[in-house]
Amino acid sequence: MAKETILLVDDDPDIVELIKYNLAKAGYKVLTAYDGEEGIKLAKQNKTDLILLDVMMPKMDGIEVCELIREDATIQQPMVAFLTSRNEDYSQIAGFRAGGDDYISKPIRPKVLMSRVEALLRRKDNRSVGSTQESINSKIKLDRERFLLIADGREMQLPKKEFELLELLLSKPGKVFTRDQILTNVWGNETIVGERTIDVHIRKLREKIGDAYIRTIKGVGYTYNEV
Repeated sequence: MAKETILLVDDDPDIVELIKYNLAKAGYKVLTAYDGEEGIKLAKQNKTDLILLDVMMPKMDGIEVCELIREDATIQQPMVAFLTSRNEDYSQIAGFRAGGDDYISKPIRPKVLMSRVEALLRRKDNRSVGSTQESINSKIKLDRERFLLIADGREMQLPKKEFELLELLLSKPGKVFTRDQILTNVWGNETIVGERTIDVHIRKLREKIGDAYIRTIKGVGYTYNEV
């Protein structure tokens, strides 16, 4: 049985062939398009779990494609990762504001690609329905479209990794997420970061929402609890 469905939109046939081969080999169902208009059409016609979207394409660039997909209520919203060349004049902020979830640099390295894909699909499973995710008693809300934390009615802009870390903890209140689980879901397997990185992000979140919500489980990881 096939795994999740992934839509690949890129105007470079060689890149499409490489990525499609690796995704299909891992058991994913792969749909392909060579321009943005075709990509939007396929997204409307098929339920997709993840869209891998080239930024620089003819007819319509990836940022515009992502914006149109996010605005279309008929599309069951997938995760979106941009494919970008290192020398492109590309703003990550623009991509995230358009509704993107991540970006993957070209040239594509198959092991890195598969790691990112798996992490994105795990995040999709953890994400609650809708663009706003709420905790049990609605004191804490996250607005993914604007990367906003809403705490006791106050809106605060969060850096991407802080947002994703809090989103992960909020996905299952009371569950203890180990450090390895946090690193895999938020930073991805290919990113080399120390455990101190998690501690720093937790400290910054506590400064914004208070110390009581996020508990440290010594020697294991962190958990989110209502107060």
